[in-house]
Amino acid sequence: MSARRAGVLLTLALCAATVVRAQGTGRCDIELRPANDSTRLTSTTSTPNGPRNVFVGGRVEARCLNQDVRLLADSAEWYQGAQVLYLIGHVRYTEPRVRVTSDQMNYFQVDERLVATGNVEATLPSGSIMRGPQATYFRAVKGFRPTSRLEAIQRPRLWLAQRDSSGRASEPVQMTANQMTTENDSLVYAGGSVEITRSDLDAQSDSAFLDSGNGLARLMRRPVVLGKGERSYTLHADQMELYTRNRLVQRVLSQGGARATSGDMLLTGDTIDLRVDENKAQAAYIWGKSRARAVSPDRDLLADSLAVRMPNQLLHEVRAFRLAVATTMPDTANIRSGEKDWLKGDTIFAYFDSLPPRPAASADTATAKPKLRELQAIGHSSARYQMATQTSTPERPGINYSRGDRITVTMDTSGVSRVQIDEHAVGLYLEPVRDSTLLPLDVQPQPDSTTPPGSPTVPTPVKPTPPATRPAAKPAATVPRTTPARP
Repeated sequence: MSARRAGVLLTLALCAATVVRAQGTGRCDIELRPANDSTRLTSTTSTPNGPRNVFVGGRVEARCLNQDVRLLADSAEWYQGAQVLYLIGHVRYTEPRVRVTSDQMNYFQVDERLVATGNVEATLPSGSIMRGPQATYFRAVKGFRPTSRLEAIQRPRLWLAQRDSSGRASEPVQMTANQMTTENDSLVYAGGSVEITRSDLDAQSDSAFLDSGNGLARLMRRPVVLGKGERSYTLHADQMELYTRNRLVQRVLSQGGARATSGDMLLTGDTIDLRVDENKAQAAYIWGKSRARAVSPDRDLLADSLAVRMPNQLLHEVRAFRLAVATTMPDTANIRSGEKDWLKGDTIFAYFDSLPPRPAASADTATAKPKLRELQAIGHSSARYQMATQTSTPERPGINYSRGDRITVTMDTSGVSRVQIDEHAVGLYLEPVRDSTLLPLDVQPQPDSTTPPGSPTVPTPVKPTPPATRPAAKPAATVPRTTPARP
């Protein structure tokens, strides 16, 4: 049988029990055609006018009448009663702006659904590419399904196409998950060990949602975000929302037990709103019922809410609002009491020295640490600071306690250098006295000739010089006691 005659018989066999619909409805009326002269055809039917089963080998092409939709495979099986087309071997599905390839495909005509298995690769209109072992493509059909949908299982991988502000293609975003769904090439739903890799950050979560049109990504169930760049940062929370502009992350909103780490600084709170520019954190806002906290090795700031300004991810200013408490570690070279100094107030401002840029060859700017320059407490302020004195030991320093409406503490390399109190100032300084259990200054350890070398010496008290004798004092004159007369 010639290839031309086989094509005619295939078309007649399929259209005999299929009602040809009006052009433009979008539903697929399948037509089989031979792809070359080696196409072979076998057609069977249980009754003369019943549904037919058609088997085609030697490269076959299936088309949707009146539409630019095509399927190409090494062989095909068409079951007219079930309205199912099976395509086997080097299968290729194409429609305007969409392409799917796999080892095998099943097309279900009733619900316009294409199931692809084995080395699946789907290219979407935006240029995004999905690869995996199995995927299901739901065609967009007028009056039946308004938008297309692609579902993939068995841990597929998706490369989301990215374009810059000028429209040029840039490095794609890579996403991997146990299962994944894309709708209309704009919305992406992913579940099960989600991993997202971008040029500016890496993210992990249990599930994720991406809205490419609005530049929104939502990570759920204990996500972790690792910012890349010269100064990296790490975020943990119960849920995160990432907002992008021109395909770059501009804002990360972490909610529920949020924790942000950047260098040696740790931010914690119910909610952390991190602002990012040029792959660097520029500012952070922390608030919530569990109180906001900023922690570093030598200082701690606690309040109802915090506003942190850190241009180019270099700490510059921290503002603490409502019931704020700042604690700092004193200079351990002079004070070793094991206690921290503290400052309290309704509001606390902490200012840090800006570090000048360093040449990359001489020092690593990522390890540079800003120095605390000034602390200022406003409203119901109080402060307690330890001070080294000449009569005390580093383990027992002097204590300076003060109160006022405004307290400004100036810092230097050795610790607190100046404390200024404005309005209603009250202060108290306590200096420790020498412990009576300690040896007096005039008691010196004396060596003993009978003591072996290396044995501890026993202090021998020095006999005090007796005081000079003085003449006995004369008794004081007595004054007679008079009794007042009775009236």
